[in-house]
Amino acid sequence: QVQLVESGGGLVQPGGSLRLSCEAFGLILDFWNIGWFRQAPGKERERVSCTSASDGSTLYADSVKGRFTISRDNVKNTVYVQMNNLKPEDTAMYYCAAGDKFAMRCSESSNRFDYWGQGTQVTVSS
Repeated sequence: QVQLVESGGGLVQPGGSLRLSCEAFGLILDFWNIGWFRQAPGKERERVSCTSASDGSTLYADSVKGRFTISRDNVKNTVYVQMNNLKPEDTAMYYCAAGDKFAMRCSESSNRFDYWGQGTQVTVSS
């Protein structure tokens, strides 16, 4: 049974940092593209970042470029996103998702990802 488990969310002041983790169970990360998405109340789901298992490339939403860094540890079967200089507009539920590297690319729509975690809340507020 595949399961993605996010952790690391919390309440942080503007300008602060958090590191989110996405640990995968039941699948081997070497074969899966992993994306981070977020959704705030009343807003559409947004892709934040993604790491490709095919070529190691990464992509970021313009809104987080230069502030967020995605990385993967295939030994620990975990993907991280380091979030620095957080802003109130980063407040959202953050989800990780896994997509088959043989069937999709990081740039494709969120509905191309096969498995989703339960989410972790990030709140940026003073």
